[in-house]
Parts: sequence; C-alpha cells; structure tokens
Amino acid sequence: MKLWTANLDLDERTMNVIKRDGRSVKFDEDKIFQALKKASDKITSWNDTQEERIEAVTDRVISEIFNRFHENVKIYEIQNIVEHELLEADEIGLAEEYVRYRTKRDFDRKKATDINFTIEKLINRDSTVVNENANKDSNVFNTQRDLTAGAVSKAIGLKILPPHVANAHQKGEIHYHDLDYSPYTTMANCCLIDFKNMFENGFKLGNAQVDSPKSIQTATAQTSQIIANVASSQYGGCSFDRADEILAPYAKLNYEKHMRDAEKWIDAPEKRVDYAKEKTVKDIYDAMQSLEYEINTLFTSNGQTPFVTVGFGLGQDWYAREIQKAILNVRIKGLGSDHRTAIFPKLIFTLKRGLNLEIGTANYDIKQLALECSTKRMYPDILSYDKIVELTGSFKASMGCRSFLQGWKDAQGNEVTAGRNNLGVVTVNLPRIALEAVGDKAKFWDIFNERIGIAKDALVFRVERAKEAQPKNAPILFMNGALGRLSENQSVDELYKNERATVSLGYIGLYEVATTFYGPTWESNPEAKAFTLEIVKKMHEDCEKWSKASGYHFSVYSTPSESLTDRFCRMDKEKFGSIPDITEKDYYTNSFHYDIRKNPTPFEKLDFEKDYPVYANGGFIHYCEYPMIQQNPKALEAVWDYAYDRVGYLGTNAPIDHCYACGFEGDFAPTAKGFKCPQCGNQDPKTCDVVKRTCGYLGNPQARPMVHGRHSEITSRVKHMAGVVGHLTNGENIDSVAVDEAKSGYFVG
Repeated sequence: MKLWTANLDLDERTMNVIKRDGRSVKFDEDKIFQALKKASDKITSWNDTQEERIEAVTDRVISEIFNRFHENVKIYEIQNIVEHELLEADEIGLAEEYVRYRTKRDFDRKKATDINFTIEKLINRDSTVVNENANKDSNVFNTQRDLTAGAVSKAIGLKILPPHVANAHQKGEIHYHDLDYSPYTTMANCCLIDFKNMFENGFKLGNAQVDSPKSIQTATAQTSQIIANVASSQYGGCSFDRADEILAPYAKLNYEKHMRDAEKWIDAPEKRVDYAKEKTVKDIYDAMQSLEYEINTLFTSNGQTPFVTVGFGLGQDWYAREIQKAILNVRIKGLGSDHRTAIFPKLIFTLKRGLNLEIGTANYDIKQLALECSTKRMYPDILSYDKIVELTGSFKASMGCRSFLQGWKDAQGNEVTAGRNNLGVVTVNLPRIALEAVGDKAKFWDIFNERIGIAKDALVFRVERAKEAQPKNAPILFMNGALGRLSENQSVDELYKNERATVSLGYIGLYEVATTFYGPTWESNPEAKAFTLEIVKKMHEDCEKWSKASGYHFSVYSTPSESLTDRFCRMDKEKFGSIPDITEKDYYTNSFHYDIRKNPTPFEKLDFEKDYPVYANGGFIHYCEYPMIQQNPKALEAVWDYAYDRVGYLGTNAPIDHCYACGFEGDFAPTAKGFKCPQCGNQDPKTCDVVKRTCGYLGNPQARPMVHGRHSEITSRVKHMAGVVGHLTNGENIDSVAVDEAKSGYFVG
C-alpha cells in the first residue's frame, strides 16, 4: 500500500472522518485509492498506466482535503472533492462510474428502510427473502404472512437501531441477527426450558390451568404444547435438556399403575413385574413416538416447525434407560409408512466417562444404539460431559443448535441451567476486515477494534430492548415457568441480569481471514493458526470486560450462518471482486471450521478445531464427514471416543439420502437445482428423502431451497465427503489401533 501523504508537503495532523451515521473515524487515505481502483476496474483493465493515473488523482484529493480541513471532514465532502478532481483530470468515464456507484449505495441504504421496496421483493419471491431459512416453506399461507411481517419489521428495525449499527449492518460489516423480530419487538433468542419446574408445579396455557402430569403420555403431550408456545414467544431454538431424567418419574407412575392392575389379576409376583415392565416399555415408546410426530407436525406463529433440541443420556435408573432407548428407536424407525428421517427434534446424546463411554459401563449398550441411530439418521450429536464442564463451567445441553450458557448459581448457591436464555446475536464479518487491511496486520487490528466496538453497541442495544418486555407479553416464558414465575408487575430483567442470561458476539470466516494473510493452505502453519486464535481470544477478552462492567453475560458465539455465509460473501465479492479461495467460492466458512474443500481425517479436523471453543465458549459445534457407515458403527465410535477429551460438542455428517423410486440409499448427487438420485436421476421431493445439515440443524434442501451460497457450501462438502476419512471398510469392525492409523487418512478393519 502506498503511503500517499508521504509524497505530499503536508503538516502532520490527525484527520478524522465524520460518517453519515455520526461516528468519527480515523482518516484512511488508502480508501480513496481503493474506491477509485474499483471504479476503474468496472470500465477498463488494470495496468501500470491506469495505476499511475489513479495515484495522481488520489494525491490531489488528499492534498485538497488537508488544505481545506484541519481536524474533521465529512464523508460527503470527501466524495465531492473526489468527483471534482476526477473532472479536473478529464477522467470523465471514471467520474461517471464513481458517481454511479456512490448513488447506488445511497439508494440501497434508502431501500433497506423502505417498506414498499421490501414488500415488493417478497411479492417477487426474491430468493434472498423466501429461501433465507431452509426449514420455512414460503409456499404456505402462514409462512407468507410471517415473511410479510418480517419484511416490515426489518425496515422499521433498521430505523430503530442506533444509526451507526444500522449502517454497519447494511454495509455488511456486522450482522444484526433476526431483524425480522428484534428490535421491532422485545423478543429474545433461544432458551433452555425449565420443564421440571413446569411439570412439578403446573402452568397456565391459554384458558387452561395445566396440572402436573400423571403419566409419561401426558408429560410428553404437555411437552409439545409447551414447545409450541415457547417457540411462538421467541425467535430462536428451544431445548429440553436431561429429558430422560425429567420424564422418568412420570414413566414410573405408569409402572405403578400397571403393577396395581397386575396385583388384581396376576397371582405370581414375578409375572406381575414382567407385565408391568412390558406395559411401561410400550407406554414409553408410544409416548416418545407421539412426541416426535407432534413436534414434526407443529407450526408456530412464524410458519415453521419449532427448532427443538432434546438432550439425554445421563439417566441411570430403569425408566430413564428405557426413555433413552425409545428416543433412539423411534428416530431409527423414521416417520410415516416410508420411514423418512425426522428433521426435528435435534437429538443430543451425552457421553460420560464411567457411565456409557467405555465397554462394561452401565449404559454402554445405549451408546451402541446411539451409534446405530447416528449412522442412519445423522442424529444424535454428542456432548462430552467432562469437556462441556471444562469449557462452560457446568454441564448443560446447548440452547437450540449451538448456543451455550455459562455456569451460574442463584443467590442460594444452587447451580441453575434450565430456565435461562440468550438475548440475541450480532456477528462480525471478519473476512471483510482482512480484505480491507490489505495484508497490513496493524491495520487489521485497528479496523477489528472499530468493528468490535460497533458490535458491542449493537449487543448493548439488544439487551436494553429485551429488558423492555413485560411478563404479560409472553406468559409462558415469564409467568408460567419456562424461564421463571414473575408477577405481571415485575421486571423481566430479573431473569436476565447478574449474568443469568447471555448475549452473543458472533463471528464468521476465520479460514478466509488467515487465507488473506497466509494463503489458502494455512492450516498447517503454526503462525497462521496462532493469529486466528488471537482473534477469537481478543473477542473473548472483550466480552469478559463488557460482562464485568454491565452485569450481563457477553460471550463469543461461533455463528451457524445459514444465510449469512452467503450474504457477507456476496457483499464482499461486490466490494472487492472475485478473490480466489475467499470470495470466489460464493460462501464464507462457518466460524472456526476447517476448510470443507480439503480432506482431513476426523481426527485431524478435531485436533485442529479443538482450541477455538476455549475462547468461543458461548456457542460451538464440530462436525466430521463420513461416507456410508451404516454397516460400520465401530468406525464412528472410534471418532466419538477420540473426541471425548478434545471437544465438547460433535455432530455426524453422513449420507443418508433415500430414493423411493429405485431404492437407492446413500449420497444424492448435487446439481444446480438441488440433489438427484445418482442411480435413477429422481429429483421429486415426494419420492426423495434428502437430508443435509444446513447449520446446526438438519434440513431438507430438496423440499426447501436454500440461498445460493449455503447450497454451494453443502455441494462442496458432498463432493469431498467420500475422501474425508480415507477408506471406511464397510462391514468390518475397528479397534483402538485404528485411531492412530486413521490419522494417516485410513480406517482399517
């Protein structure tokens, strides 16, 4: 980068630029050159002569700015000077392109807050609007109504936000998540529902007072009712943690009822027990099957199935074990007569040393069932009990797909996990910062600190807006036990303050950041990895400072980026052009994940990624890719066991697509229009079951088209899947020796 002012006879002064949103930022002369270069690239090919001409104009612009202004210059004054100097230099074509681009930017900013324009995009079925969420069907009436309301809410929300936050969001420097809900409403994000409290103490739903359930069937029926209402009162995912342990007492009520019946009709005591157990096992299975169907047939007020996560695996008594087995067997069986893979709820099975991790432990048999289920249905994901405690301070499942609460105790010193929530996410576009820094790390950190400051302001605004809610706005959350039991006149802040709730600083594209500075194969470069870790550590340190100062828990969140992976990249490609291995791909890499185009073994991938959640402990998940492993669950077990002491949260990505036309089962081929059966070419959603992981959750891209960038990422993942773990020998077992051998790229029998 040329230091323009070094060539000018100017006194050394600090010049600040007053932005449109009122912020004052340090004057950066290189931005003028880059803006002119971009305009030049639109009208002619770049060459040495063109570069000299642009440099000359830039020098004159900077000289004029410093001659006319002493401390502050407004952005529109800089633009006027640029236009004037271009005309003076007879750069007519360049001036026209510069003015055209600047005018377009002004119009784009205006359109974002123009309700008529946003509604028109919806009516015209703009793909960035109707395909933003892979689990929302934009063809149905209630979703269309929600999208319409969301378009209006976004436009109004941008006007409500602090101007510099709205400006940064519109420019793609940050992303203020869920603008279709917040800040227009005072809704909050995801949560861990306190089912135990609600079951034991009852709750009011609509016009009915619901009492404590008297059977496992009633408990699961209440579960679905609670989920539907909670999901309609917030905009994020909701989780039922320790479901097996919480539901076990109600299964015991079934057993006791069956024992009373047996005592009436069966003489032999041992047969009474057998009878009661057999009946209870069926009750449990039927209850868990009903819950699965009810969740998948629910529609919340926003026109989609609730994003539900069920955590289980720690229960040790007979009832909890049977509930665990029923959850897994129901999922393995599938939905309907054609046994399709259920998208919801997301299942998370907890591994714990001494309970189910090793051969010979009490629940090892259920781990084997979980492995079978994961090879056939991709769920359950797994939590490593000890690692979650280490990373987050206590054990709990994620809120939704990957958001984690930190350990927290109430005034009496009791550990509290359920009944807590997240107040929202703001994500920083890290690749944009790297591209703007143009290889200068000092400049990177300057821009980084500026953007983090804007993100902080956005997060503080989220907290303040969420605190404006009243208990009567969402009785299920605030008054009936899902989060707490406040009176109508109490402040919802009682459930948020003292770091009880979290608010999340998200990030995306560490791979692209390091690529900008170190090249596309930086993963094996210790200096490059240290740089990426330094970025996440700095965010973590900032969050800790904000938490101590404010009393609200700020945490670093590894954003899932279902549509954001496309939005940021699309905007940066328009700004910086097509850059190999960065914007050329048409998507950015989620959070800290290993570049999906490469072929690491699961063990290499886990070893590479394990260091990031130490700092990004407010939200994280790791994935490993496999070919078909239904005949070799021992291969998956080797990865799970290897992961236990390294990562807290691990998902399984394996091909489980099914064609009902020809019977093919495996990996459907990616096409420009979706996925097709590689055996018969079938692409009909009615006779195809195509399931891919579209963020932290599964999705059906065949039935719900995704935004282009996300589809590109999945397509790239699918193309490389077969080589990711080297060779998996179907039908053969794998022993502990395989772990070391697999590091070289191969599984062996």
